[in-house]
Amino acid sequence: MSYPPDKLLYMRIVVLAGGIGGARFLRGLKQAAPDADITVIGNTGDDIHLFGLKVCPDLDTVMYTLGGGINEEQGWGRKDESFHVKEELAAYGVGPEWFGLGDRDFATHIVRTQMLGAGYPLSAVTEALCARWKPGVRLLPMSDDRVETHVAVDMDGERRAIHFQEYWVKLRASVEAQAIVPVGAEQAKPAPGVLEAIAEADVILFPPSNPVVSVGTILAVPGIREAIAEAGVPVVGLSPIVGDAPVRGMADKVLAAVGVESTAAAVATHYGSGLLDGWLVDTVDAGAVGEVEAAGIRCRAVPLMMTDVDATAEMARQALALAGEVRA
Repeated sequence: MSYPPDKLLYMRIVVLAGGIGGARFLRGLKQAAPDADITVIGNTGDDIHLFGLKVCPDLDTVMYTLGGGINEEQGWGRKDESFHVKEELAAYGVGPEWFGLGDRDFATHIVRTQMLGAGYPLSAVTEALCARWKPGVRLLPMSDDRVETHVAVDMDGERRAIHFQEYWVKLRASVEAQAIVPVGAEQAKPAPGVLEAIAEADVILFPPSNPVVSVGTILAVPGIREAIAEAGVPVVGLSPIVGDAPVRGMADKVLAAVGVESTAAAVATHYGSGLLDGWLVDTVDAGAVGEVEAAGIRCRAVPLMMTDVDATAEMARQALALAGEVRA
């Protein structure tokens, strides 16, 4: 059965999201498809324990962005933030000082940690937190189990593994990544509702999030990649690489660590035709369309810079239109 592209706007959409790019894409998707039932499977590989608290950066970025509480300039953290608690902790000599949790943000992590300590799974805690923010989507962690992305680096004459947050926030990806390891992923199970949402979806989208440490980590949880490949619905991705460079972040660094070139075409083939049905590249990468299609993935070149919500909404419309082409 086939559907015209515009009918897809009113269907069930599943989005794999991580970080700022995923959150901002979702805001555009909500504008482009206001009546759609959107389920977001959020990356938890960036999660970290700090000051005795469980911090879930990607889940919170989605929740704050869609709920109107995000620091728009940074793209992460709360707006109208202060840092008195962080300053007091530093005065006591308690670190790490390189990770900036604000006072308002601390409240979220305190509530989350208390609920986890009381025995609630992360999925239930996320649902409770979203009851305040009302993001307009169903936000699910990829897993209730602990998964943390680590990066192998050569420092001080030896190779060691550090948490992804240390690699990105503290070191700013200034050291070459030798390997990316989603610790705990192999033993993790998809959170309740994840596989069901994929099975019931009409469209699955990969936003312009990091293909290795965001979308890639979600796909590393056993059962998720397989469920998407077997869902029998259009799977469309948007390239996070524009003109052979990431729009933001360190995708080029981590792509190199897994042996993938930092090009729009290489990321598409990294996901593979067994997973992706459609791929959007930016107009500056129009020359890559033939290469992607030769790999068995339908490809279109459209503007992919999320300069504002309207531009992002148009990106989402193009992704849904491509999904319609694939289905038809």
